[in-house]
Amino acid sequence: QVQLVESGGGLVQPGGSLRLSCAASGLSFSLYAMSWYRQAPGKERELVAIIRGSTATNYADSVKGRFTISRDNAKKSVHLQMNSLKPEDTAVYYCNARFSDDNNYWGQGTQVTVSS
Repeated sequence: QVQLVESGGGLVQPGGSLRLSCAASGLSFSLYAMSWYRQAPGKERELVAIIRGSTATNYADSVKGRFTISRDNAKKSVHLQMNSLKPEDTAVYYCNARFSDDNNYWGQGTQVTVSS
């Protein structure tokens, strides 16, 4: 059974940093594209960052230069380092693992709140 468990969310002041982590189990982790999505209240879920293989990354324009996605295939984990956080970054952040349409998995989400 595939499980994705996020951690690291919380409350942070504007300009602060957080590091999200996602621990995966039950899948051939290195074969999967790993992503972070987020969903703010009243908005659709959006892609924040994706990493394919070990180093191929893409980011939403809104987070470029502030967020960094990385993965550790040996530990089956993916991370999202978030710097210079803004109130508009407030959302539930979800970890996603995708190999194909039939092999597409989500974590339960972790809340990130940026507020003074």
